[in-house]
Amino acid sequence: MRTLKLAAGIVLAAATGLLAVACNAATDSAVEANIRKVVEPRLGPGVKIDSVKETPYAGLYEVRAAGDILYTDKKGEYLIIGHVYNAKTAEDLTKLRVDEINKVKFSDLPFEMALKTVKGDGKRVIAIFEDPNCGYCKRLRQTTLKELDNVTIYTFLYNILSEDSSVKSKNVWCAADRNKAWDDWMVSGKPAPVAPASCATPNDKVFALGQKLRISGTPSIFFADGSRIPGAVDIKTLESKLSTIK
Repeated sequence: MRTLKLAAGIVLAAATGLLAVACNAATDSAVEANIRKVVEPRLGPGVKIDSVKETPYAGLYEVRAAGDILYTDKKGEYLIIGHVYNAKTAEDLTKLRVDEINKVKFSDLPFEMALKTVKGDGKRVIAIFEDPNCGYCKRLRQTTLKELDNVTIYTFLYNILSEDSSVKSKNVWCAADRNKAWDDWMVSGKPAPVAPASCATPNDKVFALGQKLRISGTPSIFFADGSRIPGAVDIKTLESKLSTIK
C-alpha cells in the first residue's frame, strides 16, 4: 500500500495508486468476511470471532476468538492451533501478540471495588484477582506476598470456583476489617463472621469485570504497565517483573 505525501499542495500519488488502495481494502474486507464465514462454525457452539488480522508471516491470518489466538490461511481451509516462533531469535510471536491484546489500562481499574493493602512505602502497585476457594491464591498469600515489600496491593474478590465463593467473599467484604478478614481466611483458614443480609458487595460487578478482562483462572496479577501474569509466582519472579516497570 502506497504512502501518500503532501508537499507544497501537490499530492505525490497517482490516481492508479488511490485505486489500488481502495481495491486492497476491499480485498482485505472480503478475505476477513470469508474467514469469518468458513472458520466460525468450526469453533464450537456459541463461539464468535472477535477479529481477523493478516500477519506478516507465512501468509497466515490471526483469528481471535474466546480469548484465544489461532491461525488460518486466506481461504480458511486450514486451522493452526499453537504458537508461532521466530526461527532465528526463538522469540514467541504469539505470546507477544497475546500480551499486547491482554494489556489493560491499569489506572482504569475500579479500585474502590478492591481490598487495599499498603506495605512499606507502597510505591509499587499491583492488582490481583483471587477466589476465596483458590488454593494457589492461598499459597501466593502465604509465601510471595508475605515476603513482598514496598508495594500497594489491590485485591479483587473474583468468585469463579465454587458456589460458596461469593458467600465467603461477602463475609470478608462486610467484615469490620476487610484486609484482616481476608488474610485470616487465606493465610490461617479462619473464616470471616457471617455478613448481614443487608450488606451490599461489589461481587457481581467484579465478576463482570473479570469476564471482560478474560480472566479464566485465579490468581491473576496485573501490573502498572497493563501487563499480567496468570497464576501464582515466586518472589524472585515477581520482583523481577516489578523491576522492569518504570
